[in-house]
Amino acid sequence: MPAAHEEAGDRAGRNAGGTESTHPGPDGADHGPLLHRWPEPAPGTARMRRNRAVAGWITMVLIAAATLLPTHFVVESAGPALNTIGSVNGTKLLSISGEQTYPTSGALDMTTVYVQGGGQARLPFFNVLWGWIDPAQDVVPEETVLPRGTTTSEQSEQNTVMMDDSQQLSTAAALHELDIPFSSHLGVVGFATQQNSGVLKISDRLETINGHKITDLDALKKQLDAAGAKPSVLGILRDGKRADVTVSTTEGAGGQRQLGILLSGSFDFPLEAKFGLENVGGPSAGMMFALAIVDTLTEGEMTGGKHFAGTGAITADGKVEPIGGIAQKLVGARDQGARYFLAPAENCPDVVGRIPDGLDVIKVATLSEARAAVEGIGAGKDPGSFPGCG
Repeated sequence: MPAAHEEAGDRAGRNAGGTESTHPGPDGADHGPLLHRWPEPAPGTARMRRNRAVAGWITMVLIAAATLLPTHFVVESAGPALNTIGSVNGTKLLSISGEQTYPTSGALDMTTVYVQGGGQARLPFFNVLWGWIDPAQDVVPEETVLPRGTTTSEQSEQNTVMMDDSQQLSTAAALHELDIPFSSHLGVVGFATQQNSGVLKISDRLETINGHKITDLDALKKQLDAAGAKPSVLGILRDGKRADVTVSTTEGAGGQRQLGILLSGSFDFPLEAKFGLENVGGPSAGMMFALAIVDTLTEGEMTGGKHFAGTGAITADGKVEPIGGIAQKLVGARDQGARYFLAPAENCPDVVGRIPDGLDVIKVATLSEARAAVEGIGAGKDPGSFPGCG
């Protein structure tokens, strides 16, 4: 039986090696191993598992960081709509003295936009992501509302100044619309360069240039360009006294002549318009305040008791200029109950596909067009008879 002994010896050797043990039964048969050793993992398998675990943790950390880290975007959403011929918390938004006024009805809402983020209040990514998802909000680069290098506080101050200027322009536009005479002038409010800082002072009022009356900024530019590189003589009013000063100019990028000064328009009105608006900045309420002044100074109820809203900057001669955030202002107007919305003509491309149900958007380019729309619809005309957006 030599072969059988060789097999037994072979099994004994394997058992001694510790890899396998057998247990012969009473009949001498081999009934298999009593101990079993699991196969060793393939080389690199444990390392791959560790790498996947590390990669998972890194991904989670990156997602958390992206969610929490500040971004350079701002989110625009609908703000409140305020009736310019009404009151807020018991304070009238418009009061006029020095001229006959008449009762008003309905609403001429100015609309606003909430801006979240920017400056020292940057938004985390999660807030920005929600702004992208929500169709009622817009996400825009921070620089579009807060110029690089400008702090949030500085921007707030600038918006307040723009609102003050807008209220003056709305009064001028309304009086221009009603053919009520008033005077205007330009004043020095700062210096862009030191070029003429030695001859002009802040608060100087510019009245003439080279013997021609300065009626507005365009009149000043026209005379400066006509003089070319030659010095010009400005007639100014300083501390109540008239004087002549000689100023020099430089050539701008477009070829126009520049004084290197910052100017602001101001007016002398035959009446006083007071605005009871707080914590709202920017120029976009100009058209709606101009309409409110027109309504207050004319007989009859211009709106016919209907609810209008709108937006748009205004110039002294009544041109309606485009603004930002109009899609959110449409939402705010609708939520406040407005049925008709007056939009600057140049903003019409911005509202296509974003007009809320139940809101008619009328396109206007001038205060006269806005007034005609309000008076017409207020008297019962079909809103569809006026130019619309979308």
